[in-house]
Amino acid sequence: MASLQTLTKNFSGWVFFCCCCCLPLLLTSPLPPKGEGVASTAHQACRLRKINFQQPYIRNRTYTLAKMVQVSDQDTDNRLIGQHLYVNIKEDNRCYMMKRIVEIVVQDVLLTKAKDQYPYVEEVAQFLASLTSELSRCKFSGHREHMEKNLEEMKSKMKQLGENGKTKAIGELDLLFDYMENACTDAPKKGGNKKKN
Repeated sequence: MASLQTLTKNFSGWVFFCCCCCLPLLLTSPLPPKGEGVASTAHQACRLRKINFQQPYIRNRTYTLAKMVQVSDQDTDNRLIGQHLYVNIKEDNRCYMMKRIVEIVVQDVLLTKAKDQYPYVEEVAQFLASLTSELSRCKFSGHREHMEKNLEEMKSKMKQLGENGKTKAIGELDLLFDYMENACTDAPKKGGNKKKN
């Protein structure tokens, strides 16, 4: 019986403490601005680890494949990958934009007959697909019209160029690699986009 009375007194003391001390603190503590938690979560979902891009093996495969295919690309007037993709795209949406471009290049270019034409295509496609998989929770914030327009222009240009459009996309994999790294890692490397804008 004595232990029941002690337990009741202790319980009453805790209830009093929580109601008088903790509750006012909780009610008066400032809340984060509306939507701030969601934005930071979305921002984190649009980040890749820098180490993904520092693997010499896959970087070498990607650059070697691009260099091999660039030799057969006779069209030097058109560029599929470049700063023009970022026109009217906020910086915090660039990773999502690159994710979408990588998805297009993997599906419409690398996983076609190109995988039988060139060495390393399947390895590079698997690597790029793994990056987009890591970015599966990355979402676009704001209005999508400019992004969709820029993507459509790239796809249209690639289609207009026919087979040379696919050749050009493979020849620009080095650019795609660098743009993805710069847009999706927290510490972009300096001057990575200067190669072929």
